[in-house]
Amino acid sequence: MSAKALLTDTFARTISYLRVSITDQCNLRCMYCTPDGIKKLANIDLLTYEEILRIVTLAVGMGIKKVRLTGGEPLVRRGVMDFIRQLAALPGLTEIRLTTNGVLLADMLDDLYEAGIRKLNISLDSLQADKFRRITGRDNFTRVWHGIEQAQKMGFTAIKINVVAMLGVNDDEILDFAKLTITRPLQVRFIEFMPMGAAAANQRDKFISAAEIIQRIASLGELTPVARHKLHGPARILKLPAAAGTIGLISPLSNHFCDTCNRLRLTSEGRLRACLLTDNETDLKHVLRTGGSDTEIKKLIFETVKNKPRGHLLSQTQKTGNCHGSMSRIGG
Repeated sequence: MSAKALLTDTFARTISYLRVSITDQCNLRCMYCTPDGIKKLANIDLLTYEEILRIVTLAVGMGIKKVRLTGGEPLVRRGVMDFIRQLAALPGLTEIRLTTNGVLLADMLDDLYEAGIRKLNISLDSLQADKFRRITGRDNFTRVWHGIEQAQKMGFTAIKINVVAMLGVNDDEILDFAKLTITRPLQVRFIEFMPMGAAAANQRDKFISAAEIIQRIASLGELTPVARHKLHGPARILKLPAAAGTIGLISPLSNHFCDTCNRLRLTSEGRLRACLLTDNETDLKHVLRTGGSDTEIKKLIFETVKNKPRGHLLSQTQKTGNCHGSMSRIGG
């Protein structure tokens, strides 16, 4: 069976993108991601770097082209740079991205660049230091912003700023974020708030739709659609007149993109998910640690793809839909 056939699901979607959470640990406590009461995994419960590399190597051989490293916060895990260097050396892997909260970024930019990372997604939900502290539970705005500016100066070729848009929390900063793209070659991506897992409790009123976000940004000028590459993520990409950067809208609730989803997710505890918002998982760690062969692992990857649902069942009016997992373990 060809690699293309192996990673094409029953709805004719070709799966080419793997998100890998390397840890559930984080140095922030964001209100929508790590609420109080979530128990952290013991080290033994995390996949080792060797186990992750084995899975990724097999997945790349089956047609995966793009890998994104996530967490938790991936940069807090000991030995992460050596792991990234090994990952970057895998033949057939055409793109590696890193999603980070930016707290440790400035201190690690030289090593990341040397390892071959050029594309960064940096989570930043406020441009105001006080509000940043309220959202994240930590007083680290200056460190994060410094990391963004240093990454730009060093020549990282693609920097995306991920903003979880929340009504009554940071929606008053939508225009400020959008204005960043006028003078800076950034992509600012507004992500609809997703009420999932323990973080969903009593937070449904924070939802603001991508359509409303676009309507607000349109006050700055006409928004022009930007063409997307087939390996790009789910964002609808727009641009303000003569802007140096772009604006992305990710709308999993109001206008979901399930019909074009091309991804799998490997959680920090070694479970493979075909859908972020559906709790069905394949336990690869158990197979790895009980002497499973490469053939067995590839079969499980194939079965996960084959069972990928047409779409999620989460709506903006539900509390958690059919997803009860923690974003910090699944991978943001």
